Amino acid sequence: MTAVSRSTRAVFSASLIGGLLWAVAACGAETAKSTSAHRRSNWQEPSAYTYTLHSSEGERSLIGTFRITVRDGAVVKAAGLDDSGRRVAQDIPDAVPTMGELLEELEQARRDDADVAEAEYAAEGHPARISLDWEKDAIDDEALYVISAYQQLG
Repeated sequence: MTAVSRSTRAVFSASLIGGLLWAVAACGAETAKSTSAHRRSNWQEPSAYTYTLHSSEGERSLIGTFRITVRDGAVVKAAGLDDSGRRVAQDIPDAVPTMGELLEELEQARRDDADVAEAEYAAEGHPARISLDWEKDAIDDEALYVISAYQQLG
């Protein structure tokens, strides 16, 4: 029988316990991240509001920054705030979405098991950032929507 010193056993035990704690902590962190990425908001789209949308990534028709006014679930005004946004607002104004349509796109991506379908919400509950990527290995199928300057209208 080989003699094992007490210090060797202590180092082995400490390493084993440390490894287990690290594994448990890593699993816990991943669970928390997944939960926040799939959290849904109770926010209900109001009948009238304005917001700024910065849409980027991928080769989608909706690239640019826009100031959008929505009434009764439809975009009634879309002003491009940069060259790309002005081009889209002028050439294909129907491509500019309401926040409700952005949330529908997010839910459809989730139903389609997209590799990334995440949203972050403002304290008031409206979406503040939506990240989509249907296939991580595909090029230019991503979408990133950043929503700011949201204001409900009377």
